[in-house]
Amino acid sequence: MNALLEAVSVDAEHGRPLLDAATREVFGHAPEQTVDDLNAAIAAAAAAQPAWAALGHEERSRLMRAIADDIDEHAEELGEIITHEQGKVAGAGEAHGAAHFLRGAADTVLEPQRLDDRSELHYMPLGVVASIGPWNFPVMIGVWHIAPALRMGNTVVIKPSEYTPLSVLALVEIFRRHLPEGVVTAVSGGREVGAALASHPDVAKIVFTGSTPTGRRIVESSSNNLARLTLELGGNDAGIVLPGTDVSQVAEKLFWGAFMNTGQVCAALKRLYVHDSVYDELVEALAGIAETAPIGSGHVKTNRLGPVQNPSQFDIVSRLVDDARARGARIVTGGEPATELGPLFYRPTIIADVEDGAAIVDEEQFGPVLPVVRYSDVEDAVRRANGTDQGLGASVWGPDEEAAKEIALRLEAGTVWINQHGGVDPSTPFGGVKASGYGLEFGVEGLKAMAATKVIRR
Repeated sequence: MNALLEAVSVDAEHGRPLLDAATREVFGHAPEQTVDDLNAAIAAAAAAQPAWAALGHEERSRLMRAIADDIDEHAEELGEIITHEQGKVAGAGEAHGAAHFLRGAADTVLEPQRLDDRSELHYMPLGVVASIGPWNFPVMIGVWHIAPALRMGNTVVIKPSEYTPLSVLALVEIFRRHLPEGVVTAVSGGREVGAALASHPDVAKIVFTGSTPTGRRIVESSSNNLARLTLELGGNDAGIVLPGTDVSQVAEKLFWGAFMNTGQVCAALKRLYVHDSVYDELVEALAGIAETAPIGSGHVKTNRLGPVQNPSQFDIVSRLVDDARARGARIVTGGEPATELGPLFYRPTIIADVEDGAAIVDEEQFGPVLPVVRYSDVEDAVRRANGTDQGLGASVWGPDEEAAKEIALRLEAGTVWINQHGGVDPSTPFGGVKASGYGLEFGVEGLKAMAATKVIRR
């Protein structure tokens, strides 16, 4: 019996059915709330905010650590809901990760800054923060939005993705057990609720993680209230494998940098540029890992890859692979649905002999597919890696870390990893450039992003 699921799922008569990502069977029903419900939540958040801010950093941090402990205690229940909705293997891991980031925000030190003998810079609460979250890491990213906002004395209204509302409602249920009424509220509804949240006059800050087109619409909506923005948008992350790289040392890390969460990660490795000298060997190694990676329901803990979360994303993945095949690219392994496992499973796919200009290289696939592009000149690889309007993450792989760092400094991305891809940490700022958004999350910079600055001059 999953008490958390029972607490947030409503009866069929009053809710929208939600399908298990793997089996496509109904496992619960989400409440369909309205703009009126949203307005009530924002009013409650605005009323609760002054008292919440008055508690001070120490008490707010204490409550956040208690919530993190509670999330850890209920990680299996929360993880079961995540796996039902999102499809990922071992959803409890996401729950524990969320608790880790919550503690990180609680423990980060942010002191007033002495500017000169007469001036100090202080960081003050903004008011009500709006969070609009994605479906790929609903609980983890929910905490990424909520934790720094609470720590800085703000209250939060969060609107979850329509694909994964129960995960976020369950997360907020745990928060609400420890917090005064109105400090954190989730409103589950359709696009009209999200649009109303982004443009609401009482919202001081909007945090959004999701696609670039939706991010652009949020920017337009925020012109009505001049809310501050943190936008973590799409990424088409490039990796560059330099000559001299030991394939046996990097192949596994490269594969999971691309295929973690079945490739449904904004900062996953999406296109890989490999030097001639190691190209064939690396393609073969990646294909071997793909062919042996356990794939199936996320409820089976021995699996490593799950389904694509929803039919729309599945169609995008299929379209991009079919287009690459039609262009003459080599499908080294995969390249087709795994229908014997369920309607939304797609075999992990490695595509070789493909070039820039193909949709699979130029567009973000957000699924279990990796195009591997051959290059012979490092300067050309850097130019091609930068030849996109997105710039969330990138990586450089090679035996000489200093040489890799020199390449990393030239890549147009918010984060560039060396001999790894995709790791994030509560103390290390993270954000994108170009059409991958702006603003930073995590660490001291993430706290500052949730605050208004005030200069005290004597």
